[in-house]
Amino acid sequence: MALSSRRRNRRSQDHWPGFVDALAQLLIIIIFVLMVFVLAQFFLGQMLSGREAALERLSRQVAELTDLLAIERDANDEMRLSVAQLTAQLTAANAQVENLEATLRQTAQETARLDQQLTEAQRAGEADRDKVREQLDIIATLQQDIKALEALKADLDRQVQELAGRLEERDQQLAGEQQMSMEARAHAALLEQQLDALRQELARLNAALEASETLSREQEVQIADLGRRLNQALASKVQELQRYRSEFFGRLREILGDRAGIRIEGDRFVFQSEILFGSASATLGLAGEDELGKLAAAIKELSDEIPDDIDWILRVDGHTDLRPIRTAEFQNNWALSAARAITVVQFLVSQGVPPHRLAAAGFGEHQPLVNGTTEEAFARNRRIELKLDQR
Repeated sequence: MALSSRRRNRRSQDHWPGFVDALAQLLIIIIFVLMVFVLAQFFLGQMLSGREAALERLSRQVAELTDLLAIERDANDEMRLSVAQLTAQLTAANAQVENLEATLRQTAQETARLDQQLTEAQRAGEADRDKVREQLDIIATLQQDIKALEALKADLDRQVQELAGRLEERDQQLAGEQQMSMEARAHAALLEQQLDALRQELARLNAALEASETLSREQEVQIADLGRRLNQALASKVQELQRYRSEFFGRLREILGDRAGIRIEGDRFVFQSEILFGSASATLGLAGEDELGKLAAAIKELSDEIPDDIDWILRVDGHTDLRPIRTAEFQNNWALSAARAITVVQFLVSQGVPPHRLAAAGFGEHQPLVNGTTEEAFARNRRIELKLDQR
């Protein structure tokens, strides 16, 4: 009985370990499921927050695109208004061009009339020059005669002084000698006659000298008048050349525009070197060829308009800054400035500009526009100058 009772107790106690194990495994499974649920909730929350941020960014982008679209519409409206204004300006410009063409035709007619007047004035000037040459030859001859007369007068004065001395000596001898021969008295009388003749010749020479001086003064007045007329003719030529220079610079300003690096300094048109050349180089760049092509077209138009009797020339001057240079191609700034001026002249000739109307000169760093060692001063001094001048 006791044995059977212990066996029943042992069997009743063996169920609890299995039940505990089952509960532990179930608890682990529940914990695992809870962890999976928590992680799923976390990642789902992250995904939802990322989608909200993306939606917010998209909303901002849509708002920005809406603003840009509104700005673009405003810009299109402004462009339409600008096109309308430009169309009106173009119409006005065409009208101005027609007026300018009419003015140019009138100017051409006036130029032809002035050329005819200038030709007549030149013919008159040539006749005046011939008269001046003749008068100068006459004056030179008169001056030679005056010098010869002065020399003869000096010689006669010397002879008169000698004769006077001899006469004085003779008078002293006559006073000291009471007995004088008839021959000596005759010789004294002859000397007195010769002295009177010399005095008369001297008076005649003085009269001729005064007449020559009077004629010389009259010739000088005529020469001064002719010189004044020639100066007036030259001044009219200079004024006409200045007018063509002003027209030339005005056309260049219209063609090239108000761009930086191109300006007018006094009677010169100035290109900054950076527009035409690279640093330490005398080779034209593409932009420089474009600008000089416009310049060549303006020069050819001007050469067709300037009368042939005005001997004009376009001088191209090269300048550098004061910083020294020494390369295999250029030994100094003088060589660089001269090479750049020659390059510009050669390009203008290649574009059809007459070579006899061009001249090149290099000045190096010796004629600066501004003094100083700043980059601004260096930039202003590196330049190519164009000057329309008389030969």
